[in-house]
Amino acid sequence: MRKVKTDIIDANHLCELYYKEDLEPYKKRGVQLMNLRHLTRQHDNITGMFVQTKLQFQAVLDQIFPEYSKVFGDLYSDVSLKTLQAFPTSEDVLNTDVETLTVKIKEFCNSRSLQWANKQAEKLMTAAAQNPFRKTLYSSLSLSLDMYINMLFERKKHLSTLENEIDALAKHIEESKIIRSIPGIGEKIAATIISEIGEIERFNNPKKLVAFAGLDPSVFESGTFKGTYNRITKRGSSRLRQALYMAVKCAIRDCRKQKTTDEILPRNKRLRAFYDKKLEVVKPFRVAVIACANKLLHWIYAL
Repeated sequence: MRKVKTDIIDANHLCELYYKEDLEPYKKRGVQLMNLRHLTRQHDNITGMFVQTKLQFQAVLDQIFPEYSKVFGDLYSDVSLKTLQAFPTSEDVLNTDVETLTVKIKEFCNSRSLQWANKQAEKLMTAAAQNPFRKTLYSSLSLSLDMYINMLFERKKHLSTLENEIDALAKHIEESKIIRSIPGIGEKIAATIISEIGEIERFNNPKKLVAFAGLDPSVFESGTFKGTYNRITKRGSSRLRQALYMAVKCAIRDCRKQKTTDEILPRNKRLRAFYDKKLEVVKPFRVAVIACANKLLHWIYAL
């Protein structure tokens, strides 16, 4: 995995294999880890498609009903999408009274009160009155909007199913509980890390695990020349590197939703201290984060 010149080392290994005939069978990953890896990768793929559908939906909505995004706190919630599907244009809203809108919104979201539904109906009427497009000139836009809403519902349904399967499978894997004990690592990131690593017993040294993740520095040399400006190799699993990167960012950032003081209260104090130490020696942000990811992999190997 390492991007280094290994001609001499490879020759020694070949000689040892020839004379000792000590061949070890390759350990296949467990069925549970393989299933978990397939599920997490499928979740990542569908998440990417979900984000792309959101962007396409937003582009069409801006041409039909741009003021609608101010009505609900979450534009992509079920009640928001169902309301927009029932009243896709400002003309449809203005041709309806507030009482009918209130009943509809309450029907789409039974968990909220009637007073909340009435408030949202009034906001919807205000948005429709302020909307610059009273009529949709192209019927194709309305059709596209309805299609994107249905696609969003399908993507959310698929993601929910995958998340339930991942959580159910991760409960039976002991490594998942161990990794989640590290502050900053949640269920989804833990499942991705253990599924991409596989059987950690394959690595007899944490440096080999770092090389497997592609976080080790590359070596550029030719003859007597040795390069001093070296990037990470980026070999191995890119999904593992992405999961470690997200885990580090979650661990070092402030854990409060709203900061009341300038003091930073990270989820993982030890990792934050290591990150601050790297910044003090004039390391760029990404270099410091990669160093933290390297440190995190060493912790995971030790656990």
